[in-house]
Amino acid sequence: MTGSEVSPSFRLVYVPGVMPGKWVRIWNERLPDVPLTLTQVPAGTAQGLLLDGDADAGLVRLPVDRTVLSAIPLYTEQTVVVVPKDHLVTAAETVTPEDLADDIVLHPLDDVLVWESLPGRPALERPATTADAIELVAAGIGVLVVPLSLARLHHRKDLTHRPLDGAPESAVALSWPEGATTDRVEDFIGIVRGRTVNSTRGRRQEPEKKAERAPRRQQPAGRGGRGAAAGKTKNPRRGRPRRGS
Repeated sequence: MTGSEVSPSFRLVYVPGVMPGKWVRIWNERLPDVPLTLTQVPAGTAQGLLLDGDADAGLVRLPVDRTVLSAIPLYTEQTVVVVPKDHLVTAAETVTPEDLADDIVLHPLDDVLVWESLPGRPALERPATTADAIELVAAGIGVLVVPLSLARLHHRKDLTHRPLDGAPESAVALSWPEGATTDRVEDFIGIVRGRTVNSTRGRRQEPEKKAERAPRRQQPAGRGGRGAAAGKTKNPRRGRPRRGS
């Protein structure tokens, strides 16, 4: 590569709550000549950016459309309920949906959980974002059910959270457009799966060339080296010759 050429970059999007820092650090160590562009995007827009070619891969929340996107599930998050610190449920270590029957359970428009039936009582209006819902919880309007990472992302001193058993969970995956598994994508797959830099799995690698062995030099008969003894003409009549007969 000449000085005028620009190294190809790898464009990675990620959704709120996902912490890609460790993987980014490993990328920068292994591929210092390939810039990684990291952009946080709303969970609902990540798939569209991948399909439009505005990103090479994304750390997204499942489900995704598997007819057009490839995805490797990475981990599943615990679901928690965010409540004011003086809420009754804080007396318990874990909470069930039945424990929220008398509460208004806020359901933001950007909710990442897939519900069959939301627990508690519905609010008159759905907050636009999770951040807006957190503000309503702090104001005593209701409670909010989210993945643990989002509860931590929107942490406030006047709020706390408890694990919610029996609730939907959110899985995080590495996703990219179907049919666009580039070498850079393979590199990142190897990183998130914990492969070593020398692993043969993951990115397609050039076959190693075996060192060519120099042809074995044939030793002429009767000369030094390994072939000296073997090449020496042996006298079949060893010892003292018989006296003439």
